[in-house]
Amino acid sequence: MIERRLLSSLTEWKNSKSRKPLILRGARQVGKSTLIDEFAKGYDVYLKLNLDEADDCQLFDWYISVEELIDAIYVRCQQKKENKPTLLFIDEIQNSPKAVAMLRYFYEKANHLHVIAAGSLLENLIDKKISFPVGRVQYLVLRPCSFLEFLNGIEENYDKELIENLQADKAHARIMKHFKNYCVVGGMPEAVMRYAENRDILASDDIYDALLTSYSDDVEKYASNDTMTKVIRFIIKNGWTFGGSIIAFEHFANSSYRSREMGEAFRTIEKAMLLELVYPVTSSLLPLQPAFTRRPKLIWLDTGLINYAAGIREEVFSANNIQDAWRGKIAEHIVAQELLAYNHKITARRNFWVNPQKGSDAEVDFVIAKNGLCIPIEVKSGINAHLKSLHIYMDTAPHNVAVRIWSNPFSVDEVITQKGKQFHLINIPFYYIGMLEKILDSILSANSD
Repeated sequence: MIERRLLSSLTEWKNSKSRKPLILRGARQVGKSTLIDEFAKGYDVYLKLNLDEADDCQLFDWYISVEELIDAIYVRCQQKKENKPTLLFIDEIQNSPKAVAMLRYFYEKANHLHVIAAGSLLENLIDKKISFPVGRVQYLVLRPCSFLEFLNGIEENYDKELIENLQADKAHARIMKHFKNYCVVGGMPEAVMRYAENRDILASDDIYDALLTSYSDDVEKYASNDTMTKVIRFIIKNGWTFGGSIIAFEHFANSSYRSREMGEAFRTIEKAMLLELVYPVTSSLLPLQPAFTRRPKLIWLDTGLINYAAGIREEVFSANNIQDAWRGKIAEHIVAQELLAYNHKITARRNFWVNPQKGSDAEVDFVIAKNGLCIPIEVKSGINAHLKSLHIYMDTAPHNVAVRIWSNPFSVDEVITQKGKQFHLINIPFYYIGMLEKILDSILSANSD
């Protein structure tokens, strides 16, 4: 069993005096149902409905009154109605618009009941003009396992604690080996548990194959027409090799599809949370304002799926340095995955930076907002002088802190740009991405003293 970080957020929700019904978002097979089953152990009564099952789904058609519906749910779940802490979990809620509408009344008339709803294709409801009750629900997102959750899943908790205490330099080589295995396996919970059983990074073919098949089979559930079904299936079949790359919609992957239909297909898949179109910003100042007229970077939900679908697992595993594998794209993609893995907000997005000056191809891999600053992040090896794009960025930035993620131990360098600006370059090993907030808090605090 993998101890998911989101459990602590669920506990906060449970204990909140302003608790509202919770919508748990996430792609298929990221572990939503398993997580809620584990969370439910903290309740005296657990009522679980799966709206993929007709008998469960019909309850919301038969009962209009929330009081009568609750009574029927107790009967359906064969539970005695008592005044005890009770969790109601409605899985695959996208199958019943009436169940979605009922969330409002759970909040207004039955707030003693703790209600969680989950589904992987919830945006499909929005396309059908069925919306979640505004102001009466809360949202959290479950994503594939982070590296720290991966370590917990494979029972390497000693190394996990070293990372959390920022003492991992003592075991750098061993933990980097774990991280490379994480790069290959990825963070899909079933694949992580399979790897935990036998430590064979190539033993999850059937799991990845089933995932890719299920994603393709789901297309009819959210594609708007037959043409869109074909385009989406084309992307799911051929798009994995473009992970970590800046893409153009027009004739994507040597197809005959035009920009408009390809863009619509990508945005539809994005709603299903299988990928994110990461758009650049052109300023070193907050707020992070994406330039949607520029080409986006394609980031899929899981690097392990990319490795399998693109047929590059052996290359990634055999590389001496993660940054050498697959033209550096796997290193960049796993960093993108880790940057989002610890953020459970529905609105969380990633961004990168491009130089707005005409004729410049300067690009910084990622930028994040921290303490009122726009902090650049480069995924690069090599000497500091070769970080030309980062130097250009720092010359425009109103601060003096930048981050490089690499395979070496933690360090901080004092760097001077060609224009003479001095800045702190924080060199963070891959395994510390989950501790980036803590590291930046410490350095920015010291920097302001």
